[in-house]
Amino acid sequence: LVKSPVKERKEAADNLMNSLKKHSSDLVEDALMVSSELIRVAILWLEQWHEGLEDASRLYFGEGNVSGMLDVLLPLHETLERGPLTKREQDFHRTFGKDLAEAHSYVKEYMRLVTRDGGVIPNHGGFMPSNQPDGLSNVRQKAEAEAALNQAWDLYYKVFRLINKQLPGLTTLELSHCSPALLQARNLELGVPGSYRVDGSYVKIERFYPTVQVITSKQRPRKIVLRGGDGKDYVFLLKGHEDLRQDERVMQLFGLVNALLARDRRTNNHDLNIQRYTITPLSHNAGVVGWVPHCDTFHSLIRDYRESKKIPLNMENREMLKLANDYDLLTTMQKIEVFSEALDRTTGKGNDLYEVLWTKSVNSEEWLDRRTKFTRSLAVMSIVGYILGLGDRHPSNLMLDQISGRVLHIDFGDCFEVAMNREKFPEKVPFRLTRMLIKAMEVSGVEGSYRSTCERTMAVLRDNRDSLVAMLEAFVYDPLISWRLLSQESNTENDQTFADGTVPSGAATSHHISSSLSAGRSYIAAQSLSNAPIREMGEDTIEEEGSTGRGSSFQFTNQNMTGLESGLNEDRRYSAIQNMVANMSVNSRIASLTGGASTVSNSISRSRLGRSVRQRQAMSLISGEATTATGEALNEKALKVIRRVEKKLTGTDFQADPEFMLDNGQLDILDVQDQVQRLIVQATSTENLCQLFIGWCAFW
Repeated sequence: LVKSPVKERKEAADNLMNSLKKHSSDLVEDALMVSSELIRVAILWLEQWHEGLEDASRLYFGEGNVSGMLDVLLPLHETLERGPLTKREQDFHRTFGKDLAEAHSYVKEYMRLVTRDGGVIPNHGGFMPSNQPDGLSNVRQKAEAEAALNQAWDLYYKVFRLINKQLPGLTTLELSHCSPALLQARNLELGVPGSYRVDGSYVKIERFYPTVQVITSKQRPRKIVLRGGDGKDYVFLLKGHEDLRQDERVMQLFGLVNALLARDRRTNNHDLNIQRYTITPLSHNAGVVGWVPHCDTFHSLIRDYRESKKIPLNMENREMLKLANDYDLLTTMQKIEVFSEALDRTTGKGNDLYEVLWTKSVNSEEWLDRRTKFTRSLAVMSIVGYILGLGDRHPSNLMLDQISGRVLHIDFGDCFEVAMNREKFPEKVPFRLTRMLIKAMEVSGVEGSYRSTCERTMAVLRDNRDSLVAMLEAFVYDPLISWRLLSQESNTENDQTFADGTVPSGAATSHHISSSLSAGRSYIAAQSLSNAPIREMGEDTIEEEGSTGRGSSFQFTNQNMTGLESGLNEDRRYSAIQNMVANMSVNSRIASLTGGASTVSNSISRSRLGRSVRQRQAMSLISGEATTATGEALNEKALKVIRRVEKKLTGTDFQADPEFMLDNGQLDILDVQDQVQRLIVQATSTENLCQLFIGWCAFW
């Protein structure tokens, strides 16, 4: 909270920290230093500006929200003006400082022109307030304001393009260049994350290793290693651009579930628990996650196995496309037929995980132990995930501990049935129970240990529903994360995902933006002003996805343009920015399934943009700026979530089905066995699985 963007929260946190300093001064100072420096390492200036310009371009060009654009860019300029503190920041300032300072001056000129006569910077509809009179002086003022913003974005685009070229080369970081304070830190009072004990027996941090590995995924998390006071090395994943507070709360819920399972006589002798790991949020967009050793995702295990057997990774998808290359356009019944036939045709018949568990075991005794723990851990998380409404359980979000055989879940961003309420490709299954998982349980499948474990777990959770609902109630109403509930409906526009894992192309976005730009500049275009701004773009040729889906190119050339032409050029520039971002964040997992990156490489990555916008909405909600309607909507959504959880914990979650209504119209409460049976049927239904998007890998 010390780093909270909400003033009141930050002041309250500062007061609390000052009180703590009176008796633990060194501990507080170490915590503040390590936290701020880890955030500095997690999100470099290079990445801050890349994300900021990406977000700002969407707000301005896509939504006409200049106020939102300035809310993103002005804090970045303020940070830049405070000056660099590390060698990497000095390099950034030397390379981009002049252009960004010039762009800032144009932005300030725009703000002066707009607010000169008491005007308000617009949050929709374009670069000028719509309620200003149309006198000649105002027409010129509009033209000058537009020219200032255009010149600023010329510079922003130049900077963004250069940053976009540099980011792929970011593979390692030296603390001497990005955080000398961490490198010099020795024998801290601060404990290793996850090891803290009230009695003071926790392991303290001795030092940080000088080299940080950057993992080449979309968000570029860092693998950091620190030496503890006990002489052991501790590995963590430092994540930026991501809010881990919800994940932390989910881990707290797992802790409660583990305690309930360990206390109950029906489960305490069956080794039922959820494997947890340390999650320490550092701010609203950065945090530290414990590194779980000797674990691999299901996707990587299947990939490695198929490579060793010379089997194509995307074998099932190939068969489906052979049977129907327009699979997404088929009816549900047709999809069922194609999906089932494709699975029957594939080599191995889905025995990949079964083979992995067998081949990685030293002997049959070890294999049997791993298989048992695999089945039980999968069953426990199936039921707990269902109660929590956990979605997005694709093979890269499930991991296998290769020592114990337990299943470990990661990424808890989609809770409370967010994935089921998506407009595009909503999930139809309560948890992941595909053919590979069933076959890995061996001959009994779901009818042996899996079903009995599910029933025991559900019985314990239903008997302790008051404790679970109390924790989830606090979870749902927590203002730090409750904004996610409001984003469920608004998410649908930003989460349009096609069956090949892509999102709408630049062509589709371009049409929407063109409309916004034309509307925002219609007055100037109609007047055909002779003093319309001259726009000078570089001679760089930029590939853009055309409306046909095939690559076509356009070239920015030096020319005089009217306001409307300027708008069209801004449309192209925005599309270019989005395409560059997409090219950097191609999902290799989905690309491997679709037979290559060609269908994904030109897609637009909107997830981070949508998250940034929703986080700004959250800040207004937390700081009390939200309207009464927003508060009421949040309260209504929270109540709906809690009621849904209560229904799951009382066996009334299938009330919409006439099969479970009594003759007198009253609701028939399902017992544990019937409820579990119903869930297993839903999870294994071919009708449900065939409708999921390809990245979920329902065929695995």
